[in-house]
Amino acid sequence: MENEAIKEFVENTMYRLDESSRMIAIAFESINEKQVWLRPNDSSNSIGNLILHLCGNITQYAISSLGGKEDVRNRDFEFETTSGFSKQELLIKLSDTIAHAKATIENATSEQWLKKREVQGFHFSGIGVILHVVEHYSYHTGQIAFWVKQLENKQLGFYDGLDLNIKNQ
Repeated sequence: MENEAIKEFVENTMYRLDESSRMIAIAFESINEKQVWLRPNDSSNSIGNLILHLCGNITQYAISSLGGKEDVRNRDFEFETTSGFSKQELLIKLSDTIAHAKATIENATSEQWLKKREVQGFHFSGIGVILHVVEHYSYHTGQIAFWVKQLENKQLGFYDGLDLNIKNQ
Protein backbone atom coordinates (compact mmCIF):
# COMPACT_ATOMS: atom_id res chain seq x y z
CA MET A 1 0.00 0.00 0.00
CA GLU A 2 2.81 2.45 0.88
CA ASN A 3 4.40 2.17 -2.56
CA GLU A 4 1.02 2.56 -4.26
CA ALA A 5 0.29 5.67 -2.19
CA ILE A 6 3.69 7.18 -2.97
CA LYS A 7 3.28 6.33 -6.66
CA GLU A 8 -0.11 8.08 -6.70
CA PHE A 9 1.35 11.04 -4.79
CA VAL A 10 4.21 11.39 -7.28
CA GLU A 11 1.85 11.09 -10.26
CA ASN A 12 -0.36 13.88 -8.92
CA THR A 13 2.69 15.98 -8.07
CA MET A 14 3.90 15.71 -11.67
CA TYR A 15 0.46 16.71 -12.94
CA ARG A 16 0.33 19.79 -10.68
CA LEU A 17 3.85 20.89 -11.61
CA ASP A 18 3.03 20.50 -15.30
CA GLU A 19 -0.24 22.45 -14.88
CA SER A 20 1.49 25.42 -13.28
CA SER A 21 4.19 25.34 -15.96
CA ARG A 22 1.52 25.27 -18.68
CA MET A 23 -0.30 28.24 -17.17
CA ILE A 24 2.87 30.29 -16.80
CA ALA A 25 3.78 29.58 -20.44
CA ILE A 26 0.32 30.77 -21.55
CA ALA A 27 0.64 33.91 -19.42
CA PHE A 28 4.07 34.65 -20.91
CA GLU A 29 2.62 34.57 -24.43
CA SER A 30 0.51 37.63 -23.56
CA ILE A 31 3.27 39.94 -22.32
CA ASN A 32 6.23 41.70 -23.85
CA GLU A 33 9.83 41.89 -22.65
CA LYS A 34 9.30 45.17 -20.76
CA GLN A 35 6.27 43.82 -18.89
CA VAL A 36 8.31 40.92 -17.47
CA TRP A 37 10.11 43.36 -15.15
CA LEU A 38 7.27 45.77 -14.34
CA ARG A 39 6.23 45.97 -10.70
CA PRO A 40 2.67 46.98 -9.81
CA ASN A 41 4.09 48.97 -6.88
CA ASP A 42 7.15 49.11 -4.62
CA SER A 43 5.74 46.40 -2.34
CA SER A 44 5.23 43.89 -5.15
CA ASN A 45 7.42 41.77 -7.38
CA SER A 46 7.71 41.66 -11.13
CA ILE A 47 6.90 38.51 -13.06
CA GLY A 48 10.63 38.12 -13.63
CA ASN A 49 11.24 38.22 -9.87
CA LEU A 50 8.54 35.61 -9.33
CA ILE A 51 10.14 33.26 -11.87
CA LEU A 52 13.59 33.68 -10.28
CA HIS A 53 12.00 33.14 -6.87
CA LEU A 54 10.25 29.96 -8.01
CA CYS A 55 13.50 28.61 -9.44
CA GLY A 56 15.34 29.38 -6.21
CA ASN A 57 12.65 27.94 -3.96
CA ILE A 58 12.08 24.77 -5.99
CA THR A 59 15.83 24.21 -6.21
CA GLN A 60 16.25 24.69 -2.46
CA TYR A 61 13.35 22.44 -1.49
CA ALA A 62 13.10 19.69 -4.11
CA ILE A 63 16.56 19.48 -5.65
CA SER A 64 18.73 20.41 -2.68
CA SER A 65 16.74 19.17 0.31
CA LEU A 66 14.94 16.13 -1.08
CA GLY A 67 17.77 15.34 -3.50
CA GLY A 68 20.51 15.77 -0.93
CA LYS A 69 22.40 18.43 -2.90
CA GLU A 70 24.21 21.47 -1.51
CA ASP A 71 21.93 24.45 -0.82
CA VAL A 72 23.37 27.34 -2.85
CA ARG A 73 20.29 29.56 -2.99
CA ASN A 74 20.70 33.35 -3.03
CA ARG A 75 17.17 34.41 -2.10
CA ASP A 76 17.91 38.15 -2.04
CA PHE A 77 19.04 38.00 -5.70
CA GLU A 78 15.59 36.67 -6.67
CA PHE A 79 13.89 39.85 -5.44
CA GLU A 80 16.60 42.46 -6.07
CA THR A 81 16.99 41.67 -9.78
CA THR A 82 15.31 44.21 -12.05
CA SER A 83 16.48 43.01 -15.49
CA GLY A 84 19.04 40.83 -17.22
CA PHE A 85 16.85 37.90 -18.23
CA SER A 86 14.59 37.81 -21.30
CA LYS A 87 11.19 36.10 -21.34
CA GLN A 88 12.74 33.14 -23.13
CA GLU A 89 15.64 32.87 -20.69
CA LEU A 90 13.27 32.94 -17.72
CA LEU A 91 11.04 30.25 -19.20
CA ILE A 92 14.06 28.06 -19.99
CA LYS A 93 15.42 28.55 -16.46
CA LEU A 94 12.02 27.61 -15.01
CA SER A 95 11.62 24.63 -17.35
CA ASP A 96 15.08 23.33 -16.50
CA THR A 97 14.42 23.75 -12.76
CA ILE A 98 11.08 21.92 -13.01
CA ALA A 99 12.62 19.08 -15.06
CA HIS A 100 15.40 18.64 -12.50
CA ALA A 101 12.91 18.76 -9.62
CA LYS A 102 10.62 16.22 -11.30
CA ALA A 103 13.53 13.83 -11.84
CA THR A 104 14.55 14.24 -8.20
CA ILE A 105 10.99 13.55 -7.02
CA GLU A 106 10.52 10.56 -9.32
CA ASN A 107 13.80 9.01 -8.17
CA ALA A 108 13.33 9.60 -4.44
CA THR A 109 13.58 6.54 -2.20
CA SER A 110 11.23 5.61 0.64
CA GLU A 111 13.87 6.88 3.05
CA GLN A 112 13.98 10.25 1.29
CA TRP A 113 10.17 10.53 1.42
CA LEU A 114 10.09 9.96 5.17
CA LYS A 115 13.34 11.57 6.33
CA LYS A 116 12.83 14.74 8.37
CA ARG A 117 15.01 17.65 7.35
CA GLU A 118 15.30 21.39 7.91
CA VAL A 119 14.66 23.78 5.02
CA GLN A 120 14.63 27.55 5.63
CA GLY A 121 14.27 26.78 9.33
CA PHE A 122 11.16 24.61 8.80
CA HIS A 123 11.10 20.89 9.57
CA PHE A 124 9.57 18.70 6.86
CA SER A 125 9.63 15.13 5.69
CA GLY A 126 10.26 14.58 2.00
CA ILE A 127 6.49 14.47 1.53
CA GLY A 128 6.19 17.82 3.30
CA VAL A 129 8.90 19.26 1.08
CA ILE A 130 6.99 18.26 -2.05
CA LEU A 131 3.68 19.55 -0.70
CA HIS A 132 5.43 22.87 -0.17
CA VAL A 133 6.88 22.87 -3.70
CA VAL A 134 3.49 22.19 -5.31
CA GLU A 135 1.54 24.72 -3.26
CA HIS A 136 4.24 27.39 -3.56
CA TYR A 137 4.46 26.94 -7.34
CA SER A 138 0.68 27.10 -7.64
CA TYR A 139 0.47 30.18 -5.40
CA HIS A 140 2.93 32.17 -7.50
CA THR A 141 1.42 30.88 -10.74
CA GLY A 142 -1.81 32.55 -9.59
CA GLN A 143 0.05 35.78 -8.88
CA ILE A 144 1.63 35.72 -12.33
CA ALA A 145 -1.75 35.08 -13.98
CA PHE A 146 -3.37 37.89 -11.98
CA TRP A 147 -0.63 40.37 -12.89
CA VAL A 148 -0.80 39.43 -16.60
CA LYS A 149 -4.59 39.86 -16.52
CA GLN A 150 -4.08 43.32 -15.00
CA LEU A 151 -1.51 44.25 -17.63
CA GLU A 152 -3.45 42.95 -20.61
CA ASN A 153 -7.08 43.19 -19.40
CA LYS A 154 -7.98 39.81 -20.84
CA GLN A 155 -8.70 36.24 -19.83
CA LEU A 156 -5.84 33.82 -20.31
CA GLY A 157 -7.98 30.86 -21.37
CA PHE A 158 -6.28 28.27 -19.18
CA TYR A 159 -9.25 25.92 -19.54
CA ASP A 160 -10.61 26.86 -22.95
CA GLY A 161 -12.44 23.93 -24.49
CA LEU A 162 -13.25 22.27 -21.17
CA ASP A 163 -16.67 22.27 -19.53
CA LEU A 164 -15.79 23.04 -15.92
CA ASN A 165 -19.48 22.93 -14.93
CA ILE A 166 -19.67 19.14 -15.16
CA LYS A 167 -20.88 17.70 -11.86
CA ASN A 168 -19.00 15.02 -9.94
CA GLN A 169 -20.12 11.47 -10.63
